[in-house]
Amino acid sequence: MSYLTCTRLTTWTLAAVLLQIFGLSFFLYGFFPVKPALSGVSGPESYRSPMCEPVKDLEEKILPPDRLRSLYKEMSGIPLSFDRLILMVVDGLPAEFVLGKGDQPPTKVMLEAMPYTQSLLSSGMAVGYHAKAAPPTVTMPRLKAIVSGAIGGFLDVAFNFNTQALLDDNIVGQFYNISWKMVMHGDETWLKLFPGFFTRHDGVSSFYVKDTIEVDHNVSRHLKTELIADDWNLLILHYLGLDHVGHIGGRNSILMSPKLKEMDEVVKMIHMNKILPQDDPHGQTLLVLVSDHGMTGNGNHGGSSYDETDSLAVFIGLRSKVPDYASATNNAAFQVDIAPTLALLFGVPIPKNNIGVLIEGTFASLTDDQWLRALELNSWQLLRLLQAQLPHLSQGLPCKDPTVEQYSQISKCSGSAELKFRCLISNAAALHDAWRLNGARGFRNNSRDDFRGTVAAYYEFLRTASEWLSRRATDKPLDLLAFGVITMFVSCLILFWLCKEVYNKQKQCFPNLYRSNYTMHSDESFVSIAILIYIFSMGSSSIVEEEQYIWHFMTSTLYLIFFRRSIQSLPAGQTPNLLNVSNGQKCSNYSHTCSIIFVLICGRVLRGWHQGGVNWTHLPDISKWLEQAGLHSIIYIQIASVVLVISLGSWALYLLRPKSAFVPVVHISFVISGILVLLHNIEHQEHTLITSNYSTTSIAQIIYATISMSVITIVIASPWLMPISLYKTRSTSRFHLMSSHSIDIHKRTPELGLRGAAYLIGWTYIVFWCLIQLLLQKPINAVPIILVLLQILASMYYFSMPELHHKQWVEVAAFYFLGMAGHFGLGNSNTLATIDVAGAFIGVSSHSTLLAGIIMFVITYASPLLIFLSMVMLISMKDTSYILDSQNAEMGHLLQMMIGFPCLVPLCLNSIMLTTFTIILLLMRNHLFVWSVFSPKYLYVCATTVSVYVGVSVVAVTAVYLCNVFVFRERMFNPKGNNRQTNQW
Repeated sequence: MSYLTCTRLTTWTLAAVLLQIFGLSFFLYGFFPVKPALSGVSGPESYRSPMCEPVKDLEEKILPPDRLRSLYKEMSGIPLSFDRLILMVVDGLPAEFVLGKGDQPPTKVMLEAMPYTQSLLSSGMAVGYHAKAAPPTVTMPRLKAIVSGAIGGFLDVAFNFNTQALLDDNIVGQFYNISWKMVMHGDETWLKLFPGFFTRHDGVSSFYVKDTIEVDHNVSRHLKTELIADDWNLLILHYLGLDHVGHIGGRNSILMSPKLKEMDEVVKMIHMNKILPQDDPHGQTLLVLVSDHGMTGNGNHGGSSYDETDSLAVFIGLRSKVPDYASATNNAAFQVDIAPTLALLFGVPIPKNNIGVLIEGTFASLTDDQWLRALELNSWQLLRLLQAQLPHLSQGLPCKDPTVEQYSQISKCSGSAELKFRCLISNAAALHDAWRLNGARGFRNNSRDDFRGTVAAYYEFLRTASEWLSRRATDKPLDLLAFGVITMFVSCLILFWLCKEVYNKQKQCFPNLYRSNYTMHSDESFVSIAILIYIFSMGSSSIVEEEQYIWHFMTSTLYLIFFRRSIQSLPAGQTPNLLNVSNGQKCSNYSHTCSIIFVLICGRVLRGWHQGGVNWTHLPDISKWLEQAGLHSIIYIQIASVVLVISLGSWALYLLRPKSAFVPVVHISFVISGILVLLHNIEHQEHTLITSNYSTTSIAQIIYATISMSVITIVIASPWLMPISLYKTRSTSRFHLMSSHSIDIHKRTPELGLRGAAYLIGWTYIVFWCLIQLLLQKPINAVPIILVLLQILASMYYFSMPELHHKQWVEVAAFYFLGMAGHFGLGNSNTLATIDVAGAFIGVSSHSTLLAGIIMFVITYASPLLIFLSMVMLISMKDTSYILDSQNAEMGHLLQMMIGFPCLVPLCLNSIMLTTFTIILLLMRNHLFVWSVFSPKYLYVCATTVSVYVGVSVVAVTAVYLCNVFVFRERMFNPKGNNRQTNQW
């Protein structure tokens, strides 16, 4: 067996981690590339048929804006319907609020909240659509879809927090090219997407979700002035307040109805001033009311559920006649359909990468030939996009106009994608040209039937092409993906080998500890089987959506196995004390068994706290019941949770032996931080309906500063201020925390002092982390945080029993399982909609992408990170005196015992899961749910990997720092000694 020193262990571990990061980066770059797009912008060539042209667009001379506008009007053959456009974006507004759901109209509350908009729909002066949005349902990629008609890359969800200029062809750019004057007020995302495009603008941050009033007032205060002004052609109004109301209080927030009424008043003001006057000298104006996405019941968004993708598109001012209210509201479209519709309504080319289809009801005022011309232009644009992705599609396309006789040769299309699209566009073109030819010859007795047949043929091609383009995965370089997978697999093998080496070394150096470990026990076998269960289950999209069941099952089953072993060990005699028992008091024979029962009970309550996942969130659970009980109940729970955390921390410090003058300082910091958290929570609950409260923000900032300084001070000072060494004998039972064995002779050892410092730092991490979570988490999640904490403490007590002979890697794996089960117990899932955006701005007075992202990460991975922080205390609970007593003892052995398995096992488990799901994602790259289910899950897998890196780094750095300080102090105390504990590393 190779001699695995600390230096070699560290080097190999870092190499494996870096290799894993390297492979993951390659895979992400290959699987989630920036969406390939046709370069350039659509111009006059878009008005000519691509069937007889080469795939490349014909070069056009650069024309001045006025000449270009006239050329577009001349070539399009479609009269301009409007001269000015008002695009009103109400962020997060579900179409259900305005148009109802299915055959059901909106609820009475919603109808009363927007009376003027409802009157426009019922009178036929507006037409509404359920414009389905594609995931991810976050603002920036949805705005791109509205203006470009293209579905962006999935990683746009990450770019949503750092928006870059939109370089793809889009209608805003097309308007800019024909010298339109544009004004924008609202979400500053528009300013980042289109820098320098707007003659006037007033942007606000979209991420400061605590503000529900000023963020909209900042838009509406310009409205009267802009409606009077005549120096703009495009006015964009992006209201954020409704989305922020959803993030704060959910769909059913009492602030929702007033906010809808506010939006209705804006619609009324615009309609009365710009739409109703028919003699406006500045031209006819179209108001388009849209939303970028919907929201879930708790007000979040980002996933692919119906509630999140049900966005709105209402066209006000079309002057189209609808027979009844249902016809004006019960319409379905796609969000990408808005771009080509607006382009042709306002006389500019359809953007090159658009995959949308013209919305039927918006062109009702056109004549038959104009409507067919619009469909033809839309078909040509999609055909060009298809030709770029299917190079052989152009072969066999008809170049000459068909004769009337060809009308009867229309055939049913099937076969490969190229054959099908070639057949569909040929059919539509043949029908259209035959309709023209019949009209020219005066044979239009059946013109309406011919017209409807031609429209149907065009729409068959358009919808088939749009669906194919929207589902087609971007080209993925398999060699790059394979290289990334292989690299991650090699990293996984290295970490597994390191775990095995540490295990073998411990078994060789300390045979007494592993005297009965030649065969695998049931707990070891189950952990291995559980990993296999997880690996195979992730291949199912349904299990990915409901992953919480897997973790709750694996955790509860593993602890049932522990329960069985604890029952079998009862005849062994008395069990050790809980953490520390002063004055030699002993626990009951059944205490360790009761601790397992306690973990199982906490796990069951945690399992029932939230109906997690995707499909069953509507079912009742404990959190919903408490929310119905009222706000005061939740406040009492928060207060009790904070008091319990402080009490546990105080009790742990009281039990600490040896005492130090520094311990009371730590206790005071616990109490002060706890009081501040209580003050913030009470103040926050009292001002729930106030959008921004200075006092709560200030208190939260004070808490951040207090906890940060306290943690840094305690971690740095503890190893210097704790006793450097202790004399322990058989009679020193008060130091039972440090060792379960007593020694017959007086012996001076730094091991107990080091473990005392680790114990103090470990409790510091745990207490302050729980306080931070009680500050940041939703109030209803206070109990789940406490339940995870209690599970950790009960598990530590159980694993502190040396009679049970659990392998250390099994103990660490059990903690890892607890952390993941707690992650889902806090209401998290594999959909982006469960990310708590509102909590990311607690204590933040202005928007900061980096700070908000860090806080969001802390909230989401509260449970896994708590597990890693508790590893420091778990290290202090383990008896390592036999290392210092053995012949091979050295400080390097002690350090390996402290951080070997606590760091390697989580890295190895996460590496297995990361590599496995990477392979699954690669195999599922053409799956129907690759973007809605597997890709969001992969983002969570990557974020979990980051949490493991962070947690392991904290454990490793803390342990190495402790050992270095105690080695230095021991050498300073005994400079002439030749103690192998200090001179061997």
